[in-house]
Amino acid sequence: MSELQKAFNPKDFRKNGHQLIDTIADYLEEVNDGKMPVMAWRHPDEALEDWNQHLTSDSSPEDFYKKIIKHSMHLHHPKYMGHQVAPPLPDTMLSGLLVSALKNGSGLYEMSPLSAPMEKIVMDFFSKYIGYGNEASGFLTSGGTLANLTALLTARQVKGFGDRWNEGNPEEKQLAIMVSEEAHYCVDRAVKIMGLGNAGIIKIPTNGKSQADISQLEEIYNNAIAEGKTIFAIVGNACSTSVGAYDNLEAFGAFAQKHNLWFHADGAHGGAAIFSKKYKSLVKGIELADSVIIDGHKMMMTAGLITALIYKNGKDSYRTFHQKADYLWENSEEEWFNLTKRTFECTKFNSVLEIYSLIKNYGVEIFDEYVTYTYDLARAFSKMLQADPNFEIAHEPEANILCFRILKNGKTPTELNELNTKIRKQLLHDGKFYIVQTMLNDSIYLRVTLMNSFSTIELLEELMDEILNISKQLDF
Repeated sequence: MSELQKAFNPKDFRKNGHQLIDTIADYLEEVNDGKMPVMAWRHPDEALEDWNQHLTSDSSPEDFYKKIIKHSMHLHHPKYMGHQVAPPLPDTMLSGLLVSALKNGSGLYEMSPLSAPMEKIVMDFFSKYIGYGNEASGFLTSGGTLANLTALLTARQVKGFGDRWNEGNPEEKQLAIMVSEEAHYCVDRAVKIMGLGNAGIIKIPTNGKSQADISQLEEIYNNAIAEGKTIFAIVGNACSTSVGAYDNLEAFGAFAQKHNLWFHADGAHGGAAIFSKKYKSLVKGIELADSVIIDGHKMMMTAGLITALIYKNGKDSYRTFHQKADYLWENSEEEWFNLTKRTFECTKFNSVLEIYSLIKNYGVEIFDEYVTYTYDLARAFSKMLQADPNFEIAHEPEANILCFRILKNGKTPTELNELNTKIRKQLLHDGKFYIVQTMLNDSIYLRVTLMNSFSTIELLEELMDEILNISKQLDF
């Protein structure tokens, strides 16, 4: 038996696979109890040298698995409160293993007769809770950045006055979109990828809650038209990345209808509120959007990078790309089961199994419970911070994202920025908690995104105490 054939040996796979599952299960038990640091910090150069040495060292698969776990960021740790990445449910880990084993790309039906029907069912599930009708459809893609770009390409094709995909951008027109100044940077990136440049991005100022100021929409639009720009789309946040602010989607929808614009709702993080009985009101008006994106790996607890892009009128999704590829499909007709006709990806990753499995095994209730718990927790933390004179919040949280900072009497704004930055750095190196920071109106704020259903109000009290202790130790 050759080395290549040995590498496919099912007996070795069975042995190592069982060991890996046991190792992961042990890890989940340990990390849920908070018995390890959130991350064992070390300098990047140190990590590079370690992994270089490990590459040629003798180690068992079990030791290798444990080493990987040890030096990873532990999303399942209840003190992980950093970026918008949810701890994956064990169910999705198993689905991901099966997907990796079969490696059926989901772009063409004949390459994956499993995924296309599942994906249609999952899109119908999203459409129902958004409030769309039977004409809605969509697909899954790899992350919010690609999903936002695809939606805006569709918007340009539908509302850009001509076949922009084949003819390019018209020289006589400056195409542009309107978007909140608090929007994710990938929206700006998408506009520039489309060749529209800085002039194609018209920013909407925000109000005191970091929501797009809808009172200025008409003036901004009219000024842009007077400058000779052709606006074809408006993008609303549901919710924003920095502070978790929800734009007034109902007002955005009415504005888009009035001016015949494409309305896109970026719900990468907060769009999952459609599943929460308590917080669904935050996305009131989302059903008016021509397209919506929602990330599975954020507020739906999938392991893989999964984003749903749903169109109110499914036929629009076929207008994005017009190409012939005789080796892939026989015609250019609308075929729901050949997803490559509508997506960037040709070798499209089969990510639908994770969400399909969660819906089948747990129903919408698991998404409702998760969104509601984490949003409730942010509101409870906000009350705690406001009751302590050592802290201030940026503003009341709408989602599970909360920005706050520690205060010290007599310190200048610059000194307060330095203090909060040093506190965040110390937390990172200590590994007791993982939080991040952001800049709001020239002030540094500490930022938590409460992504873990094992996080509690007691742990947040501990975080406040830890921040106060670090503040006292620093030379300020």
